Amino acid sequence: MLLLLSLVSVVTTVGIVVALAGETAVFFRSVSPVEFFTGREWTPLFAEKHFGILPLLAGTLMITVIALVIAIPLGLGSAIYLSEYAGDGTRRVLKPALELLAGIPTIVYGYFALTFITQVVLKRLFPDISVFNALSAGIAVGIMVTPLIASLSEDAMAAVPRRLRDGAYALGATRWEVARQVVVPAALSGIVSSVVLAFARAIGETMIVAVAAGSTPRLTWNPLESVQTMTGYIVQAALGDVAHGGLEYTSLFAVGMTLFVFTLAMNLLALYIRGRFREEYQ
Repeated sequence: MLLLLSLVSVVTTVGIVVALAGETAVFFRSVSPVEFFTGREWTPLFAEKHFGILPLLAGTLMITVIALVIAIPLGLGSAIYLSEYAGDGTRRVLKPALELLAGIPTIVYGYFALTFITQVVLKRLFPDISVFNALSAGIAVGIMVTPLIASLSEDAMAAVPRRLRDGAYALGATRWEVARQVVVPAALSGIVSSVVLAFARAIGETMIVAVAAGSTPRLTWNPLESVQTMTGYIVQAALGDVAHGGLEYTSLFAVGMTLFVFTLAMNLLALYIRGRFREEYQ
């Protein structure tokens, strides 16, 4: 079964690369890679076309950073509580309840960000905030990936042997000192891997950013403004009147290939960190 799953994974990955690479090569016959990766304007659907992906990269990274600023403290704090403070009964209730957040459709998160986070919360703090903005989308994505960090980090902490905790308690350490100075360092590889995987998940998020962040590809670091991400552009162009085989059509695959490389790199980094820093206890 494991061999079959591995084979399916490899075949799927190869199929994705082949599908993206062919159309991406066609795109780069008409657009210089230098212009694509260094250009500051992205207007492929306008009369005057520019194919500089930096505005899409900036929007994607800004929302991802906002998401991680939300998710890392919440996820790691939840993992420490579940691992070191919660009783067995509490853990059996809270952990599945937390993981339910991962099962909510992302389109629901998108409209939650648009109608509640922006209109009810952020409008009171920033009256001039745009209806579509990066901040609300980043917060919603952060809430969505929090269970990923919490669950994987708690599993890594649960794997730390009890004797390490008992030894620290015997030396007079408090529960917080044990969690901070013993458990977290011992489970660091799993914690860092969960953060890297959450980063990759946030980069690839589509519906939340398409609904809440807007579709304005601008090179800005102001989270109160409307931006567009790589996935947001793919949704916008795929639902529009883009002629098959045209330059706008092939730009979808160029953006998709860029996104694929980013997420693949993040997953490979997570595997490297897990293998490089993993602690095994007898």
